[in-house]
Amino acid sequence: MISTTTNSIEGLPVQKYYGIVTGEVIVGANIFRDLFASVRDIVGGRSGSYEDVLARARKQALEEMEAQAAALGGNAVIGVDIDYEVLGSNGSMLMVSCSGTAVVV
Repeated sequence: MISTTTNSIEGLPVQKYYGIVTGEVIVGANIFRDLFASVRDIVGGRSGSYEDVLARARKQALEEMEAQAAALGGNAVIGVDIDYEVLGSNGSMLMVSCSGTAVVV
């Protein structure tokens, strides 16, 4: 499955459009990860634990979107957009959503 943020794939003209496909993943923050991240905020540096969670959530959202495209008969997703949102009353949840157009190239 080819997924791209562009609206076309060089050398592979779109043969058929299937429509919009999406993938959403919501992950909760872990209290221990939050504690270490807040310490890291104070002393500086990157939060590897949050980066790992974010990378896994993004991968799962893209895989869900691609699975929808495949179920429709597509072999590519063009115009992919990835968004991130913080949810919950205290910002304890992170949502990663992606969308694109399922096509056959």
